[in-house]
Amino acid sequence: MTALVLALIAGGVVGLALGALGAGGSILTVPALVYLLGFAPSAATTAGLVVVIGTSLTALLAHARAGAVLWRAGLLFAAAGLLPAAAAGLVSAHLPAMLVTAMFAVLAGLAAVRMLRSAGPAGSGGAETEAAAGGNGAAGPAAAGRAAGAGAGLGAVTGLLGVGGGFLAVPALVTVLGVPMSAAVGTSLLVIVANALVALAARASTAVQLDWALIMPFLATAVLGAWDGRRLAAKVSARALQRVFGGVLLAVAAAMGATALL
Repeated sequence: MTALVLALIAGGVVGLALGALGAGGSILTVPALVYLLGFAPSAATTAGLVVVIGTSLTALLAHARAGAVLWRAGLLFAAAGLLPAAAAGLVSAHLPAMLVTAMFAVLAGLAAVRMLRSAGPAGSGGAETEAAAGGNGAAGPAAAGRAAGAGAGLGAVTGLLGVGGGFLAVPALVTVLGVPMSAAVGTSLLVIVANALVALAARASTAVQLDWALIMPFLATAVLGAWDGRRLAAKVSARALQRVFGGVLLAVAAAMGATALL
């Protein structure tokens, strides 16, 4: 019963962060599964993909209804990451737990630093980027090459560590493909869903056992929490939310780094 309550609470927190910030919330899933619910790192990264798919797909549908998804740019970016996501998904289950923990600590630390550094005035740079992009997300040959590299890297991260990587996808879509900020989050969700589905399919042949009695309540409250997060974002400044979330991620990175070293 205690584990079920923890799953419900942890899922709600993950969803709240995802809904409030638009990207990055899923990176809390794997630490929550490992430290609160006792999952092994390999099982946690696989379960993390299930949560990522469920929450991201729900959010993607909402963004699509609002017309905030650039399908052509998103599919171009996602296509480059499918093979790396599948390959990394196959490799991940065979990596030592300490190595997976250490890599995740590094990723969480990078996400925290990016979040804290970008906690500036809401929308700073967004309007300029959108104006420069022309709002069409078009990509020339050079941009397509950079998109392939960035997409492949994101796919590998998703497949290896079971995270969506929205905090990486959003800036990459904006800077590489010229996706306007108004559509960057929605488009990144398309990329995340595609990569996570392929990575999860690649892991289907592994012998990792998942506790669905905990994963499904976690996923359910994460989806519900995402809707509350959107309402929270309308009441609290983006700068304050980024600082709080960045601080939490930094603490998570430090804890996981210490665990990997001990």
